[in-house]
Amino acid sequence: MAPSLFRTLYARLALGLFLLLVIVGGLFTMLSLYSVREYTGAVYQELNRDLASNLVTDRNLVTDGELNRAALKELFGLYMTINPSIEIYLLDRQGRILSYSADPDKIKRNRVSLAPIQALLADPGAYPLPGDDPRSHDRRKVFSVTPVPTSANPTGYLYVVLRGEEYDAAESMVHSERLLQMGAGALVVSLFVGLLAGLVFFRLLTRRLSRLTERVERFEAGDGETALETALESNPEHVPEQGDDIDYLAAQFEQMARRIASQLDLLKDKDHQRRQLVAQVSHDLRTPLASIQGYLEALQMKQDDLSPAERGRFLKVALAETHRLGRLVDELFELAALEAREKQPVPELFLIAELVHDVVQKHQPEAESAGVDLVIAAADPVMVRADIAMTERILDNLISNAVSHSPANSQVTLAVQGADGGARVTVADAGPGINDDDLAQLFEPFYQAANADRTGHAGLGLAIAQRMAQLQKGQLSAQNGASAGAEFQIWLPGK
Repeated sequence: MAPSLFRTLYARLALGLFLLLVIVGGLFTMLSLYSVREYTGAVYQELNRDLASNLVTDRNLVTDGELNRAALKELFGLYMTINPSIEIYLLDRQGRILSYSADPDKIKRNRVSLAPIQALLADPGAYPLPGDDPRSHDRRKVFSVTPVPTSANPTGYLYVVLRGEEYDAAESMVHSERLLQMGAGALVVSLFVGLLAGLVFFRLLTRRLSRLTERVERFEAGDGETALETALESNPEHVPEQGDDIDYLAAQFEQMARRIASQLDLLKDKDHQRRQLVAQVSHDLRTPLASIQGYLEALQMKQDDLSPAERGRFLKVALAETHRLGRLVDELFELAALEAREKQPVPELFLIAELVHDVVQKHQPEAESAGVDLVIAAADPVMVRADIAMTERILDNLISNAVSHSPANSQVTLAVQGADGGARVTVADAGPGINDDDLAQLFEPFYQAANADRTGHAGLGLAIAQRMAQLQKGQLSAQNGASAGAEFQIWLPGK
């Protein structure tokens, strides 16, 4: 089920972008206001850097090397009228305030720090350099200063605060609302443009994720080939090798979808094989059981009418069917253990030609009774790394099948040759060969050719041999010989 709109990745990215823009915009506004204030302070201090010294010169504050107190008082009254934005203070050499032009009730300090005064006198270009504001305990403002009466013989300082309280009040009245409007307008415009651009970008980014999510949901709703086709229908082309994380995710999903679809098909095939296996096992088990039951019932019902020879024949047939049933059950258990990998090989190095000789000797009586010669045409001294018992089991099956399918007065030929870093053992008979239609299914459990005799075997031998070869990292294959008969080849790895 698709998530609601407000729980989608796009909505969360949009909300995150909005909050980020608000925070960044607020910080930018604060920093801008602070920077503007610092900048205007620096400009104002630079423009009025010599204001204090000019006041001393223009207003004749120094007469005969002495400070003219009357002229200073007149200066206080004049500038409070014509330029209320500045505040003029007379300081002694320790920074104590001796007189001033400001309202006495608003003076909060008795003295100001001399450090910024001395710094500005030493370096007039060191601006903005704020000094103490006598009207506040902690506020600092730009200023202009000059020694009085002279620089050579200073007895104090004329200290001019350039942006006094009247300036702050006027600035606040005139600019605060407009600056707020301008800042708010700039912030809103920036937020709108940034948010719009971010939403477009996020939409382009999440659209592919949404499509991938839809493909995953369609894949989940389908099965097998239908699920794979549905999942890949919106992007059937090959994903480029160079792409972003979403392209990589889409490519990985397609690979996963193909694997899952393949596994689903394999499961279906395995389930079909299981049903066939159950049906085949039921048939192959029912046949010997029915035969055993029939002969035993005949013995029970007619034991008084049967001769000893007939009773012996009935018992012999029942015993043979019992052996056949036991062999079938053993093969079923063996195949199940191999399929479940419960039976694992124990590889070791050995000379494969010696094992072939031993197995041939073991099957020699069987071959002689069938009128077949077992011949080893080649026996190269090749070492293989394999499980001796499993390899012997494979050779037993191949030789037994070759003997049973070869006519009388023919021969079964074996050869051991080195090949591809290992050894190849060939078992060739002189029988009728294998139909081309049967070659592809020859190693499937219970599979037998249409003309095969089903009385002796259940069709599990080659399947068991194939699983054993694969467990040893080997290969088992079958083909028809160049002249006649079937030819089986088993390859086992070497050192």
